[in-house]
Amino acid sequence: MLIVKKKSDVVIENEIGKIFRKHNLIEFKGYNDSFSIDDYYKVVGYACIYKSLGKHVNDIPADEVTITVIRNGYPFKLEKLLRVKGICFEERYPGIYYITGNVMFDMQFVVTSRLGKEKHNVLRILRKNAERSDVEKFLLEAKLTTDKDELQNIDAVLQVSVSANKDLYDEIRMEDDMCQALRDLMSDVIEKEVEEGRKKGQKEGQKAAMVDNIKSLMRNMKWTAEQAMKALGISDSEQSKYLALL
Repeated sequence: MLIVKKKSDVVIENEIGKIFRKHNLIEFKGYNDSFSIDDYYKVVGYACIYKSLGKHVNDIPADEVTITVIRNGYPFKLEKLLRVKGICFEERYPGIYYITGNVMFDMQFVVTSRLGKEKHNVLRILRKNAERSDVEKFLLEAKLTTDKDELQNIDAVLQVSVSANKDLYDEIRMEDDMCQALRDLMSDVIEKEVEEGRKKGQKEGQKAAMVDNIKSLMRNMKWTAEQAMKALGISDSEQSKYLALL
């Protein structure tokens, strides 16, 4: 959950930002994440809690709070359930739906797979099965960036996008006509993904070996699992994890 505070004199022309008021809660769902009716009420609950945190009564007015949910796919089941409660989805811009009717806060649902290509390229590449043209456009724009903070943002976006579209990025990276600067940019991110995978594999391998050692002590020494783990120096806080694997 990201909270963006907007100054009252700032006018946002971006289609996603037009709904923004002073306090804006943004929920970004990963490319494999669902968004059920319970998730809807949880997000609304976050907004209610946030509103209640003002320094005095009604310090944060409800009409100054907005909710934005960003997800790859359209929530058909959610829309059907909310319609019964007098809550409707109204498409204001391509892929951007305002949730209207019996609602507590101004709210919008952004479907990244339906967003326009020209204005929302960054969000479009965060989804699974991203289009090659979107990725290439983003990489070309990233190549021109020199600001340190912006480069960190680009790196974060790329890590998510590469994780969801590894085959596509591998294909683009290996092409002869891709300039070295872009290849280096992608290589840094992909190498991070590989390194994280390697570390995760090592950790899982060490855990598996430890489980084998626990089982061996239990079998040969006739010890309980707790006795075996204590002998191996496994802390109390870690023992439950190993018990679940025995």
